[in-house]
Amino acid sequence: MNPSQTLAFALIRRRSVTPADDGCLAILAGRLERLGFACETFVSGPPDLRVTNLWAVKRGTAQRAGKLLAFAGHTDVVPPGPIGAWTSDPFSPVVRDGRLYGRGAADMKTAIACFVIATEEFVRRNPSHGGSIAFLITGDEEGPGVDGTVKVVELLKARGECIDYCLIGEPTSVSTLGDTVKQGRRGTLSGALCVHGVQGHVAYPDLAENPIHRAIPPLAELAAQQWDAGDEYFPPTSWQISNIHAGSGANNVIPGSLSIDFNFRFSKASTAEDLKERVRAILDRHNLRYDIAWTLGGEPFLTLPGELMTAITDAIHAVVGVETTRSTSGGTSDGRFIARICPQVVEFGPPNGSIHKVDEYIEVALIEPLKNIYL
Repeated sequence: MNPSQTLAFALIRRRSVTPADDGCLAILAGRLERLGFACETFVSGPPDLRVTNLWAVKRGTAQRAGKLLAFAGHTDVVPPGPIGAWTSDPFSPVVRDGRLYGRGAADMKTAIACFVIATEEFVRRNPSHGGSIAFLITGDEEGPGVDGTVKVVELLKARGECIDYCLIGEPTSVSTLGDTVKQGRRGTLSGALCVHGVQGHVAYPDLAENPIHRAIPPLAELAAQQWDAGDEYFPPTSWQISNIHAGSGANNVIPGSLSIDFNFRFSKASTAEDLKERVRAILDRHNLRYDIAWTLGGEPFLTLPGELMTAITDAIHAVVGVETTRSTSGGTSDGRFIARICPQVVEFGPPNGSIHKVDEYIEVALIEPLKNIYL
Protein backbone atom coordinates (compact mmCIF):
# COMPACT_ATOMS: atom_id res chain seq x y z
CA MET A 1 0.00 0.00 0.00
CA ASN A 2 1.12 3.58 -0.63
CA PRO A 3 1.43 5.91 2.41
CA SER A 4 -1.90 7.66 1.72
CA GLN A 5 -3.75 4.35 1.62
CA THR A 6 -2.02 3.15 4.79
CA LEU A 7 -3.04 6.30 6.68
CA ALA A 8 -6.58 6.08 5.30
CA PHE A 9 -6.78 2.49 6.64
CA ALA A 10 -5.67 3.68 10.08
CA LEU A 11 -8.33 6.41 10.17
CA ILE A 12 -11.17 4.25 8.85
CA ARG A 13 -10.47 1.68 11.58
CA ARG A 14 -11.40 4.32 14.16
CA ARG A 15 -15.11 4.18 14.97
CA SER A 16 -15.51 7.94 14.88
CA VAL A 17 -19.28 8.12 14.48
CA THR A 18 -20.16 11.77 15.08
CA PRO A 19 -19.24 13.29 17.48
CA ALA A 20 -16.84 10.56 18.67
CA ASP A 21 -13.18 10.96 17.71
CA ASP A 22 -11.85 7.55 18.79
CA GLY A 23 -8.25 8.69 18.42
CA CYS A 24 -8.33 10.02 14.84
CA LEU A 25 -7.02 13.46 15.72
CA ALA A 26 -4.22 12.00 17.87
CA ILE A 27 -3.02 10.06 14.84
CA LEU A 28 -3.01 13.21 12.72
CA ALA A 29 -1.44 15.43 15.39
CA GLY A 30 1.35 12.92 15.96
CA ARG A 31 2.33 12.95 12.30
CA LEU A 32 2.05 16.73 11.98
CA GLU A 33 4.10 17.38 15.12
CA ARG A 34 6.93 15.34 13.61
CA LEU A 35 6.87 17.78 10.68
CA GLY A 36 7.23 20.75 12.99
CA PHE A 37 3.55 21.73 13.26
CA ALA A 38 2.34 23.37 16.44
CA CYS A 39 -0.82 21.45 17.32
CA GLU A 40 -3.67 22.68 19.49
CA THR A 41 -6.60 20.49 20.49
CA PHE A 42 -9.90 22.09 21.47
CA VAL A 43 -12.68 20.18 23.22
CA SER A 44 -16.19 21.62 23.22
CA GLY A 45 -19.78 20.60 23.87
CA PRO A 46 -21.76 19.06 26.75
CA PRO A 47 -20.23 16.18 28.75
CA ASP A 48 -22.16 13.49 26.90
CA LEU A 49 -21.41 14.93 23.44
CA ARG A 50 -17.84 16.16 23.65
CA VAL A 51 -16.31 17.29 20.35
CA THR A 52 -12.59 17.31 19.64
CA ASN A 53 -11.06 19.76 17.14
CA LEU A 54 -7.50 20.13 15.88
CA TRP A 55 -5.74 23.33 14.76
CA ALA A 56 -2.18 22.72 13.56
CA VAL A 57 0.14 25.32 12.00
CA LYS A 58 3.61 25.24 10.49
CA ARG A 59 4.91 28.75 9.91
CA GLY A 60 7.06 29.56 6.91
CA THR A 61 10.53 31.03 7.10
CA ALA A 62 10.17 34.00 4.77
CA GLN A 63 8.61 37.44 5.13
CA ARG A 64 5.49 36.09 3.46
CA ALA A 65 5.01 33.50 6.20
CA GLY A 66 1.69 35.19 6.93
CA LYS A 67 0.26 33.76 3.70
CA LEU A 68 -1.42 30.70 5.10
CA LEU A 69 -3.00 27.75 3.28
CA ALA A 70 -5.25 25.62 5.47
CA PHE A 71 -6.41 22.10 4.73
CA ALA A 72 -9.79 21.57 6.41
CA GLY A 73 -12.00 18.56 6.96
CA HIS A 74 -13.71 16.23 9.39
CA THR A 75 -12.88 12.83 10.82
CA ASP A 76 -16.38 12.15 12.13
CA VAL A 77 -18.60 9.95 10.01
CA VAL A 78 -22.32 9.21 9.79
CA PRO A 79 -23.59 6.03 11.47
CA PRO A 80 -23.09 2.95 9.29
CA GLY A 81 -26.69 1.78 9.62
CA PRO A 82 -27.41 -1.97 9.79
CA ILE A 83 -24.02 -3.67 9.96
CA GLY A 84 -25.51 -6.76 8.33
CA ALA A 85 -26.28 -4.76 5.20
CA TRP A 86 -22.55 -4.16 4.63
CA THR A 87 -20.53 -6.66 2.66
CA SER A 88 -17.76 -6.24 5.25
CA ASP A 89 -17.36 -4.46 8.60
CA PRO A 90 -17.60 -0.70 7.89
CA PHE A 91 -14.75 -0.06 10.36
CA SER A 92 -12.48 -2.83 9.03
CA PRO A 93 -11.20 -1.30 5.78
CA VAL A 94 -10.74 -3.77 2.98
CA VAL A 95 -9.85 -3.64 -0.71
CA ARG A 96 -12.12 -5.59 -3.05
CA ASP A 97 -12.10 -5.37 -6.82
CA GLY A 98 -9.98 -2.23 -6.81
CA ARG A 99 -12.09 -0.38 -4.25
CA LEU A 100 -11.28 0.60 -0.68
CA TYR A 101 -14.42 -0.01 1.38
CA GLY A 102 -15.23 1.46 4.79
CA ARG A 103 -17.22 4.20 6.48
CA GLY A 104 -15.40 7.43 5.72
CA ALA A 105 -13.50 6.08 2.71
CA ALA A 106 -15.03 8.78 0.49
CA ASP A 107 -16.34 11.21 3.12
CA MET A 108 -13.67 12.09 4.02
CA LYS A 109 -10.92 10.18 5.78
CA THR A 110 -9.05 9.30 2.59
CA ALA A 111 -8.89 12.96 1.58
CA ILE A 112 -7.48 13.86 5.01
CA ALA A 113 -4.90 11.10 4.67
CA CYS A 114 -3.94 12.53 1.28
CA PHE A 115 -3.69 16.03 2.81
CA VAL A 116 -1.19 14.76 5.39
CA ILE A 117 0.94 12.68 3.04
CA ALA A 118 1.04 15.50 0.48
CA THR A 119 2.20 17.87 3.24
CA GLU A 120 4.86 15.42 4.40
CA GLU A 121 6.21 15.16 0.87
CA PHE A 122 6.11 18.92 0.36
CA VAL A 123 7.93 19.73 3.61
CA ARG A 124 10.54 17.07 2.90
CA ARG A 125 11.20 18.55 -0.55
CA ASN A 126 10.97 22.17 0.65
CA PRO A 127 12.42 22.34 4.17
CA SER A 128 12.75 26.14 3.97
CA HIS A 129 9.41 26.90 2.33
CA GLY A 130 8.27 30.47 2.67
CA GLY A 131 4.53 30.16 3.19
CA SER A 132 2.58 28.71 6.13
CA ILE A 133 0.47 25.57 6.22
CA ALA A 134 -2.36 24.71 8.62
CA PHE A 135 -4.83 21.93 9.32
CA LEU A 136 -8.31 22.54 10.73
CA ILE A 137 -9.85 19.14 11.43
CA THR A 138 -13.08 18.63 13.38
CA GLY A 139 -15.14 15.80 14.80
CA ASP A 140 -18.46 17.64 14.47
CA GLU A 141 -19.32 18.12 10.80
CA GLU A 142 -21.77 15.28 10.29
CA GLY A 143 -23.65 16.17 13.46
CA PRO A 144 -25.16 19.48 14.62
CA GLY A 145 -22.01 21.39 13.67
CA VAL A 146 -22.21 23.70 16.68
CA ASP A 147 -19.09 22.57 18.58
CA GLY A 148 -16.75 21.88 15.67
CA THR A 149 -15.20 24.12 13.03
CA VAL A 150 -17.31 27.10 14.07
CA LYS A 151 -15.73 27.06 17.56
CA VAL A 152 -12.21 27.00 16.11
CA VAL A 153 -13.09 29.85 13.74
CA GLU A 154 -14.48 31.91 16.62
CA LEU A 155 -11.28 31.34 18.61
CA LEU A 156 -9.01 32.22 15.67
CA LYS A 157 -11.05 35.36 15.00
CA ALA A 158 -10.78 36.40 18.65
CA ARG A 159 -6.99 35.93 18.44
CA GLY A 160 -6.82 38.00 15.27
CA GLU A 161 -5.70 35.05 13.14
CA CYS A 162 -6.80 34.79 9.52
CA ILE A 163 -6.50 32.17 6.79
CA ASP A 164 -5.54 33.30 3.29
CA TYR A 165 -6.57 30.15 1.42
CA CYS A 166 -8.58 27.12 2.57
CA LEU A 167 -8.99 23.82 0.75
CA ILE A 168 -11.68 21.51 2.16
CA GLY A 169 -11.48 17.83 1.24
CA GLU A 170 -15.21 17.23 0.81
CA PRO A 171 -16.09 14.65 -1.87
CA THR A 172 -17.02 16.99 -4.72
CA SER A 173 -16.17 14.96 -7.82
CA VAL A 174 -19.10 13.43 -9.68
CA SER A 175 -18.16 11.09 -12.53
CA THR A 176 -14.37 11.25 -12.36
CA LEU A 177 -11.74 12.66 -10.06
CA GLY A 178 -11.43 16.41 -10.55
CA ASP A 179 -14.50 17.03 -12.70
CA THR A 180 -16.13 19.27 -10.06
CA VAL A 181 -14.96 21.61 -7.33
CA LYS A 182 -17.16 23.69 -5.05
CA GLN A 183 -16.53 27.42 -5.09
CA GLY A 184 -19.28 28.09 -2.58
CA ARG A 185 -22.47 26.77 -1.02
CA ARG A 186 -26.03 27.97 -0.63
CA GLY A 187 -27.31 29.17 2.72
CA THR A 188 -29.75 27.09 4.74
CA LEU A 189 -32.69 28.51 6.73
CA SER A 190 -35.19 26.21 8.47
CA GLY A 191 -38.57 27.07 9.92
CA ALA A 192 -40.79 25.20 12.40
CA LEU A 193 -44.32 26.48 11.82
CA CYS A 194 -47.24 25.74 14.13
CA VAL A 195 -50.67 26.74 12.81
CA HIS A 196 -53.30 27.05 15.54
CA GLY A 197 -56.91 25.96 15.16
CA VAL A 198 -59.71 24.81 17.43
CA GLN A 199 -60.12 21.10 18.10
CA GLY A 200 -63.57 19.62 17.65
CA HIS A 201 -65.76 16.84 16.30
CA VAL A 202 -65.64 16.39 12.52
CA ALA A 203 -69.46 16.25 12.51
CA TYR A 204 -69.64 19.78 13.95
CA PRO A 205 -67.10 21.81 11.94
CA ASP A 206 -68.92 25.04 12.80
CA LEU A 207 -67.77 24.53 16.42
CA ALA A 208 -64.13 24.00 15.44
CA GLU A 209 -61.44 25.53 13.26
CA ASN A 210 -59.43 23.13 11.11
CA PRO A 211 -55.79 24.33 10.92
CA ILE A 212 -55.09 21.98 7.99
CA HIS A 213 -57.79 23.57 5.86
CA ARG A 214 -56.63 27.04 6.90
CA ALA A 215 -52.99 26.28 6.05
CA ILE A 216 -53.46 24.72 2.61
CA PRO A 217 -53.87 27.99 0.63
CA PRO A 218 -50.83 29.77 2.12
CA LEU A 219 -48.73 26.60 1.83
CA ALA A 220 -49.66 26.36 -1.83
CA GLU A 221 -48.68 30.00 -2.26
CA LEU A 222 -45.35 29.44 -0.52
CA ALA A 223 -44.64 26.43 -2.72
CA ALA A 224 -45.39 28.43 -5.87
CA GLN A 225 -43.23 31.43 -4.94
CA GLN A 226 -40.22 32.42 -6.98
CA TRP A 227 -38.02 33.67 -4.18
CA ASP A 228 -35.29 34.95 -6.49
CA ALA A 229 -33.76 34.16 -9.86
CA GLY A 230 -30.37 33.14 -8.51
CA ASP A 231 -27.33 34.54 -10.31
CA GLU A 232 -24.42 33.40 -12.44
CA TYR A 233 -23.02 31.35 -9.54
CA PHE A 234 -26.10 30.16 -7.65
CA PRO A 235 -29.38 28.53 -8.73
CA PRO A 236 -32.64 30.17 -7.59
CA THR A 237 -33.54 29.89 -3.94
CA SER A 238 -35.74 26.88 -3.16
CA TRP A 239 -38.35 26.27 -0.43
CA GLN A 240 -39.31 22.73 0.58
CA ILE A 241 -41.59 21.20 3.22
CA SER A 242 -39.71 18.41 4.99
CA ASN A 243 -42.30 17.31 7.56
CA ILE A 244 -45.98 17.89 8.31
CA HIS A 245 -48.10 16.56 11.16
CA ALA A 246 -51.52 17.05 12.71
CA GLY A 247 -54.24 15.03 14.38
CA SER A 248 -54.81 12.95 17.47
CA GLY A 249 -54.89 9.63 15.65
CA ALA A 250 -58.68 9.48 15.59
CA ASN A 251 -60.48 10.05 12.29
CA ASN A 252 -63.41 11.85 13.88
CA VAL A 253 -61.44 14.68 15.50
CA ILE A 254 -60.55 18.00 13.88
CA PRO A 255 -57.01 18.74 15.10
CA GLY A 256 -56.24 21.76 17.20
CA SER A 257 -52.90 22.47 15.57
CA LEU A 258 -50.76 21.69 12.55
CA SER A 259 -46.95 21.41 12.64
CA ILE A 260 -44.89 22.01 9.50
CA ASP A 261 -41.11 21.90 9.08
CA PHE A 262 -39.63 23.57 6.01
CA ASN A 263 -36.28 24.66 4.66
CA PHE A 264 -34.84 27.30 2.36
CA ARG A 265 -31.66 26.72 0.39
CA PHE A 266 -30.89 30.27 -0.61
CA SER A 267 -28.53 32.09 -2.90
CA LYS A 268 -26.75 35.36 -2.29
CA ALA A 269 -29.61 37.01 -4.21
CA SER A 270 -31.70 36.74 -1.00
CA THR A 271 -31.04 37.28 2.69
CA ALA A 272 -32.35 35.23 5.58
CA GLU A 273 -34.19 38.24 7.00
CA ASP A 274 -35.88 38.97 3.67
CA LEU A 275 -37.04 35.36 3.36
CA LYS A 276 -38.43 35.38 6.90
CA GLU A 277 -40.34 38.58 6.21
CA ARG A 278 -41.83 37.26 2.99
CA VAL A 279 -43.02 34.08 4.70
CA ARG A 280 -44.67 36.06 7.50
CA ALA A 281 -46.35 38.37 4.97
CA ILE A 282 -47.97 35.41 3.18
CA LEU A 283 -49.13 33.78 6.42
CA ASP A 284 -50.50 37.07 7.74
CA ARG A 285 -52.34 37.79 4.50
CA HIS A 286 -54.25 34.52 4.98
CA ASN A 287 -55.11 35.50 8.59
CA LEU A 288 -53.49 32.44 10.11
CA ARG A 289 -52.91 32.15 13.81
CA TYR A 290 -49.41 30.74 14.06
CA ASP A 291 -46.03 30.60 15.76
CA ILE A 292 -42.79 30.12 13.87
CA ALA A 293 -39.26 29.31 15.07
CA TRP A 294 -36.31 29.91 12.76
CA THR A 295 -32.90 28.22 12.56
CA LEU A 296 -30.24 29.75 10.34
CA GLY A 297 -27.92 26.85 9.55
CA GLY A 298 -25.50 28.93 7.51
CA GLU A 299 -25.17 31.90 5.20
CA PRO A 300 -24.23 31.37 1.55
CA PHE A 301 -20.58 31.87 0.66
CA LEU A 302 -18.78 32.25 -2.66
CA THR A 303 -15.15 32.25 -3.75
CA LEU A 304 -14.61 34.13 -6.97
CA PRO A 305 -11.87 33.02 -9.40
CA GLY A 306 -8.49 33.80 -7.85
CA GLU A 307 -5.18 32.31 -6.78
CA LEU A 308 -6.61 29.29 -4.98
CA MET A 309 -9.08 28.35 -7.70
CA THR A 310 -6.37 28.70 -10.34
CA ALA A 311 -3.97 26.56 -8.33
CA ILE A 312 -6.53 23.80 -7.85
CA THR A 313 -7.77 23.67 -11.42
CA ASP A 314 -4.20 23.76 -12.75
CA ALA A 315 -3.18 20.93 -10.40
CA ILE A 316 -6.16 18.81 -11.41
CA HIS A 317 -5.38 19.28 -15.08
CA ALA A 318 -1.69 18.53 -14.56
CA VAL A 319 -2.27 15.31 -12.60
CA VAL A 320 -5.38 13.76 -14.21
CA GLY A 321 -5.92 15.86 -17.35
CA VAL A 322 -9.47 16.85 -16.41
CA GLU A 323 -11.13 20.21 -17.08
CA THR A 324 -12.85 21.23 -13.87
CA THR A 325 -16.39 22.57 -13.45
CA ARG A 326 -17.01 25.06 -10.63
CA SER A 327 -20.23 24.49 -8.68
CA THR A 328 -22.22 25.71 -5.67
CA SER A 329 -24.64 22.76 -5.60
CA GLY A 330 -25.24 20.31 -2.78
CA GLY A 331 -25.76 20.70 0.92
CA THR A 332 -23.90 22.80 3.44
CA SER A 333 -20.30 22.36 4.54
CA ASP A 334 -17.99 23.81 7.15
CA GLY A 335 -16.88 26.25 4.47
CA ARG A 336 -19.73 28.47 5.66
CA PHE A 337 -17.83 29.02 8.92
CA ILE A 338 -14.31 29.22 7.50
CA ALA A 339 -15.41 31.87 4.99
CA ARG A 340 -15.83 34.25 7.94
CA ILE A 341 -12.03 34.48 8.32
CA CYS A 342 -10.84 33.34 4.89
CA PRO A 343 -11.52 35.11 1.56
CA GLN A 344 -10.80 32.07 -0.63
CA VAL A 345 -12.48 28.77 0.33
CA VAL A 346 -12.69 25.94 -2.20
CA GLU A 347 -13.77 22.32 -1.75
CA PHE A 348 -12.28 19.45 -3.70
CA GLY A 349 -12.20 15.73 -3.07
CA PRO A 350 -13.00 12.27 -4.46
CA PRO A 351 -16.20 11.10 -6.19
CA ASN A 352 -19.28 11.32 -3.98
CA GLY A 353 -21.49 8.57 -5.41
CA SER A 354 -21.18 6.28 -2.37
CA ILE A 355 -21.10 8.75 0.50
CA HIS A 356 -23.41 8.05 3.47
CA LYS A 357 -24.38 4.74 1.80
CA VAL A 358 -23.87 1.12 2.75
CA ASP A 359 -20.54 -0.13 1.34
CA GLU A 360 -19.06 3.35 1.01
CA TYR A 361 -15.87 3.23 -1.05
CA ILE A 362 -13.19 5.04 -3.01
CA GLU A 363 -11.41 3.63 -6.06
CA VAL A 364 -7.90 2.68 -4.96
CA ALA A 365 -6.52 3.98 -8.27
CA LEU A 366 -7.71 7.50 -7.34
CA ILE A 367 -5.89 7.77 -4.02
CA GLU A 368 -2.41 8.52 -5.33
CA PRO A 369 -3.66 11.08 -7.92
CA LEU A 370 -5.73 12.77 -5.19
CA LYS A 371 -2.63 13.10 -3.03
CA ASN A 372 -0.62 14.42 -5.97
CA ILE A 373 -3.23 17.09 -6.71
CA TYR A 374 -3.07 18.26 -3.10
CA LEU A 375 0.74 18.17 -3.29
